[in-house]
Amino acid sequence: MHLLIVEDDRTIAENIYEYLESRGHQCDYADRIAVALPLLARNRFDALILDLNLPDGDGLSLARRLRTEQSALPILVLTAREMLEDKLLAFESGGDDYLVKPFALQELEVRLLALARRGPVRHGTSTLRHGELEFNPATLEARLQGRLLALPPKALRLLAEFLAQPNRVYSQRELEIAVWGHELDSSDNLRSMLHTLRRALGGDAPVHVVNVHGLGYKLVDC
Repeated sequence: MHLLIVEDDRTIAENIYEYLESRGHQCDYADRIAVALPLLARNRFDALILDLNLPDGDGLSLARRLRTEQSALPILVLTAREMLEDKLLAFESGGDDYLVKPFALQELEVRLLALARRGPVRHGTSTLRHGELEFNPATLEARLQGRLLALPPKALRLLAEFLAQPNRVYSQRELEIAVWGHELDSSDNLRSMLHTLRRALGGDAPVHVVNVHGLGYKLVDC
């Protein structure tokens, strides 16, 4: 996952950053709202980890701004506030989950992965496109150069994940969670779905799914 950490406590931010990067995620960091806004404008993140007490305002103001702009970015609120009223306000302001400090880094990742599992729903009904390849979530139809692709449901989920962020490198773990909802004991199932998708695209397709050695897979133009 590509994650944005908005946290002004540098020690906490560094611990989160180092742990999540060691788990194969890509992280960006901002210590205030003014730094976070241009990062959000330039990048497509999978989730936002948002502290509330920031030097230039309450983090919930950023959450409300994103929701006003119709952003569906999953937001995990991270704060020392533990009263029920604070939690309710966080959800009302657009937060998707809430974690009270101090917290376990393992739990933080699990909650982020849970948000990612709901990610495909957030694509909505808009057709996903990359070049001449497209997927319509409403009809569950994938087409390449107008040709309907015969794909089983899990291969369609895999394709939708790639089309959500073309040219992005996805780790094996991220793809397994996106398609099956959890990590798999064996990589055989993912390899099988990748083979099915590649075969449906065809060897002379203008787009391909390629291996990125040691990192994962991505959808690229030929």
